[in-house]
Amino acid sequence: MKFGMGTLDDMNHLKNKRIRSVADLLQDQLGLALARLENVVKGTIGGAIRHKLIPTPQNLVTSTPLTTTYESFFGLHPLSQVLDRTNPLTQIVHGRKLSYLGPGGLTGRTANFRIRDIHPSHYGRICPIDTSEGINVGLIGSLSIHARIGDWGSLESPFYELVEKSKKARIRMLFLSPSQDEYYMIAAGNSLALNRGIQEEQVVPARYRQEFLTIAWEEVHLRSIFPFQYFSIGASLIPFIEHNDANRALMSSNMQRQAVPLSRSEKCIVGTGLERQGKILYTDIEKIILSGNENTVRRGKCIKKGQILADGAATVGGELAFGKNILVAYMPWEGYNFEDAVLISECLVYGDIYTSFHIRKYEIQTHVTTQGPERITKEIPHLEGRLLRNLDKNGIVMLGSWVETGDILVGKLTPQVAKESSYAPEDRLLRAILGIQVSTSKETCLKLPIGGRGRVIDVRWVQKKGGSSYNPEIIRVYISQKREIKVGDKVAGRHGNKGIISKILPRQDMPYLQDGRPVDMVFNPLGVPSRMNVGQIFECSLGLAGSLLDRHYQIAPFDERYEQEASRKLVFSELYEASKQTANPWVFEPEYPGKSRIFDGRTGDPFEQPVIIGKPYILKFIHQVDDKIHGRSSGHYALVIQQPLRGRSKHASQRIPTSGVNAISHPFLSRVSP
Repeated sequence: MKFGMGTLDDMNHLKNKRIRSVADLLQDQLGLALARLENVVKGTIGGAIRHKLIPTPQNLVTSTPLTTTYESFFGLHPLSQVLDRTNPLTQIVHGRKLSYLGPGGLTGRTANFRIRDIHPSHYGRICPIDTSEGINVGLIGSLSIHARIGDWGSLESPFYELVEKSKKARIRMLFLSPSQDEYYMIAAGNSLALNRGIQEEQVVPARYRQEFLTIAWEEVHLRSIFPFQYFSIGASLIPFIEHNDANRALMSSNMQRQAVPLSRSEKCIVGTGLERQGKILYTDIEKIILSGNENTVRRGKCIKKGQILADGAATVGGELAFGKNILVAYMPWEGYNFEDAVLISECLVYGDIYTSFHIRKYEIQTHVTTQGPERITKEIPHLEGRLLRNLDKNGIVMLGSWVETGDILVGKLTPQVAKESSYAPEDRLLRAILGIQVSTSKETCLKLPIGGRGRVIDVRWVQKKGGSSYNPEIIRVYISQKREIKVGDKVAGRHGNKGIISKILPRQDMPYLQDGRPVDMVFNPLGVPSRMNVGQIFECSLGLAGSLLDRHYQIAPFDERYEQEASRKLVFSELYEASKQTANPWVFEPEYPGKSRIFDGRTGDPFEQPVIIGKPYILKFIHQVDDKIHGRSSGHYALVIQQPLRGRSKHASQRIPTSGVNAISHPFLSRVSP
């Protein structure tokens, strides 16, 4: 640097960063636990010397320092999270997260834009799309689909090496770290380069020393192995992703992890080909597939390696499936789909198209108080009989019972000494004469909270064995809920096109096609141009062609590298073929390809303009109105500001902001004019 010949290192380059895995963190905790154990052993030996005792090995070495250290690590560490198990995709993606946060790392308020930004060394290692939204954007990323962690904590990405041998191209795959691939000319995912009859004068885009160049084919050293190589698993499941804005692709990759497995899911018509490849989705998805009890292999049937044994709740035929291919129209309808609102048909409700089952776990534990141990019983005083109707003789809800909000799941009494003022005058007189201390019990039952109605499917009574005379008990109750789609639920496609159900129309009022089929869902067309997620239009039209031709498509990204307007030509050619084979000219009309004349279900008159119709893959999300809606007539309030409490769990209500309270209580407003 003194003579102007060197270069400054880029601190954001991945060659200057290392991945600290969970094993590294556990190793640090082991060192801390051993240090604590050393202090305990020294203290025990010192105490034995002072009291002239001979310590035994059992007294010297205990497991307490190790257990407390690891319990605090898994329970209190900022990066320790409970595994999200909404669907199989969520479980896989959650384990492939990368974070700049945590002890020794950055914070969301101090990280600058250069750290959050995409770096050229991320290519094939960290997904440029899949990250968090909000203050942690760019600080929490996701591993690319083929990336792996090397021996020294560096991220490695695979490439094909092209070697000339005996005038024939020989291809082999190798993994390179960020510091190694800077010395190679890397072709940017052009799969045409693998053709044997390639012309020597062909020019291909390439990457060299963090710059993107255009070079001749014979100068290429490496090439990408897969078009999805630089995307994460969530982003790789989005068809036509190259036609979407990056912000909407980010939303889609995050929202697919919130999709709820339906009671009768189906495979998507338009996919990317990664829905069924277990090698790419790793062994976690295989565990989910084997955990189901439907479509299992029959007894006595011969099976072979790699065959699907059983389908789970979110798989169909071994493919990831947690949505439905439904008939959708893009058109305004009486303002009910204004601002991301969605109009649906009642067929989706009565046909259980978007019906899902949710299992909730409720738990209660008995403790020992100063007045005695708590006990599980059915004899609960001062409670109505209807609340105890589902309890058995032991005070636990019976299996298969239907429970509503407020019902008792487990009856429990906690002993306590009543206050003097709570006794009646005659009771106080008897206590003064006889000198008997009367003990009362307080009911601390496990009650079903708001919105928790359902069927009891399992009850587990666990008794911990301890050294004392009293063994604590834990009772877990599992309740299954059947939830149909309703107004207020959230639905979305795979392109960030999310919306809230605003109205459920009768089937006869929905717009219908020229063959008489009513539309299942109506989206707002104004949600497409401004958000620039045109991929949903391609998927919508191609899904219609696939449903008519009984085909499923696997769309690789960036297909325009083969031909200009390749996606549009594919969609139109499939629509044209579907129109010819089904003898339905309305499927593909040359005047307005991809659109069709549809009719108003209320009047039977055709709409003025042709409408885009199709069959996209629509998901139902975990954000449901049953978990959010809340109301009350009266309840608790804060003592200081005299306002209702905050939060649905506290039976809260609408509050006036602090500024409004100050304005109302101002002396100027409190004066009474004559």
